[in-house]
Amino acid sequence: MSVSYPRVFSHIGISVMDLDRAVDFYSSVLGWYVIMPPTEVVEEPSAIGDMCSDVFGPGWKRFRIAHLSTGDRIGVELFEFDNKQERENNFEYWKTGVFHFCIQDPNLEALVEKIVAAGGKKRMPKPRYYYPGEKPYRMIYMEDPFGNILEIYSHSYELHYSSGAYSS
Repeated sequence: MSVSYPRVFSHIGISVMDLDRAVDFYSSVLGWYVIMPPTEVVEEPSAIGDMCSDVFGPGWKRFRIAHLSTGDRIGVELFEFDNKQERENNFEYWKTGVFHFCIQDPNLEALVEKIVAAGGKKRMPKPRYYYPGEKPYRMIYMEDPFGNILEIYSHSYELHYSSGAYSS
């Protein structure tokens, strides 16, 4: 019999237009640790080359990658591909697939200003309270300087939702 249990989140991969700038943003603004600086990976017979060919198919040629880690040990892979393209609309939330990732900071407002100062932008005019006048749980959608959508929570995911955030 198979036992079901909650798996832990290991990492997320994010494609960016400028890897060096992204590493600087995520490490200096969000405070994430650089555990492997920008490195070039090429399409050639090797363990990593063969693995990437399995994922991307033949003809990917080369890319640059850096590995970072959040304060709670979640990995963040930043990719810069040779054939990179900016999305026309980076917020097609109605299409399937990942449309944002969320980070947590109790000083949400200060982080919002730091992201804006670094070239990001607010996707909402101001943070919103989940339980106005009752609990200090806040959230806001942002965009990093590279067009990736991120959400910021003031408190843990469990605290935000365990009290019935969508109840009237």
